[in-house]
Amino acid sequence: MRTGYVGQQLGCALFILLGITMRAQSAPWAEVGDNQLRAEIELLASAGLIDGVTTPWPLPWTSIAHDLTEASLVGQPEYVQAAAARVLGLANAENQPGFSASTTLDITNNPSVVYGFDSLGRGDGQSQASLSYSSSDIAARLSLGGFTQSFDRGGTKLMPDNSYVAAKLGDALVYAGWLTHWWGPGWISALSLSNNTRPMPQIGIERLETSASTWPVLSWLGPWQMEFFLGLLDGPRLQKNTLYDALRITFNPAPGLEIGLARTQETCGQGHPCSPLVDYFHLTNTSTNPSPTNDEGLIDVKYSHDIAGVPAQFYMQLMNEDSSPFTHSGTSHLFGVTAFLPTGANPLRLTVEYTNSIASVNIFSFSHHIYGFSYTDYKYIDGMRYRGRTLGFSLDNDSRLLSLQASWSDNDGRFYELSLHHAGIGTSQSAGANIVSRVPVVLNMGVARVTLPFHGLKLDLEARLQDDQPRPERGFTASFEMALRVAL
Repeated sequence: MRTGYVGQQLGCALFILLGITMRAQSAPWAEVGDNQLRAEIELLASAGLIDGVTTPWPLPWTSIAHDLTEASLVGQPEYVQAAAARVLGLANAENQPGFSASTTLDITNNPSVVYGFDSLGRGDGQSQASLSYSSSDIAARLSLGGFTQSFDRGGTKLMPDNSYVAAKLGDALVYAGWLTHWWGPGWISALSLSNNTRPMPQIGIERLETSASTWPVLSWLGPWQMEFFLGLLDGPRLQKNTLYDALRITFNPAPGLEIGLARTQETCGQGHPCSPLVDYFHLTNTSTNPSPTNDEGLIDVKYSHDIAGVPAQFYMQLMNEDSSPFTHSGTSHLFGVTAFLPTGANPLRLTVEYTNSIASVNIFSFSHHIYGFSYTDYKYIDGMRYRGRTLGFSLDNDSRLLSLQASWSDNDGRFYELSLHHAGIGTSQSAGANIVSRVPVVLNMGVARVTLPFHGLKLDLEARLQDDQPRPERGFTASFEMALRVAL
């Protein structure tokens, strides 16, 4: 039965693929999910060819294309020149006016436990067909398909993910739809907002350009970006129709230094009073003046610098679940280092990253913890989660993840990535507070991935080995995933 269902999904997807004869998919953004593209953008920012605002994904192409068009490549290393040519070519291609189309198919026998920036499917299978339109002022995409959490249990759901309408409004881009976000410098994890969940329906606005402000009082911020969106946490929830809003400001005040500040919030919803404008500015949360909302505050810092000719990045992210960052913050932590080792036109990226969602009492108190706290709130029982997955860190509450990741591209555009993960999911002090595993578990995982580009087609093949599994499953397991993306 399982094999037959997979065959039906594959057959339907291939039928759709063969029926489409249009050019590649276009978008006004560099979208979440491509580590190969992200590495090249980071290299260009480190070299000073584009503004150093690279952590609030998706990234509008307007600013990137403008900077690269004006940049001089004289004296730049071979790998920087090659990255500039590839990124500018992609930016121009994705902003060509007219219609485009694409299809995707993803199948696995066991979805990955760790879900990073470029992870593939969230369930056993999904397929989608997309039709996009782009002009000088409007961009739109209609994506429809099916999502299956488990072939064994059945039940395919309609998936409109990454459908949107976006319009230029002066120097801003206004959008509505199901847009995927990744806020932060991490490659493996983002604490408050990531692609771990399927995107929610939302409306939002962001800057098209990241150029510095001309106001003297703000010019010291350097290049900057701001985005705000309001979403609806629909689907199965204890408190239905909860609203979710998110604001992020990112700025580049000095060469190599990028700082991001963000606030995300749950408000309204079934059983809650709904005064979103008043509640938004209720910034305290004490026993005498409790907040009616569920808030998270975020700060991340990334510093890029060449060390002996090797571009390197040092980054951190802190997420506060409560009122004061110093006395009772409930802080989760993320730290990482990335280096780009020059190897001709294609550097080798090495990343070491550590994420800890066991909330500390304050930012610097690593030994005093508040368990079951980071993504949970007594007012909003569902917590900062959507459709059964955490909005931020893929391992949810009270978890730790140490990762080593290496990636490299060859001259023909093939992409190779190896990842090693050591994960501690949940703790004995908060049994039942983690939605990934019913009881605490420690596991090790190795992941090997290759991306093979052809004309209008990209094939991802990923193999995973792990020595244990989130409960109630247990023991060694091997999984394989295939993702096929076609644009004709």
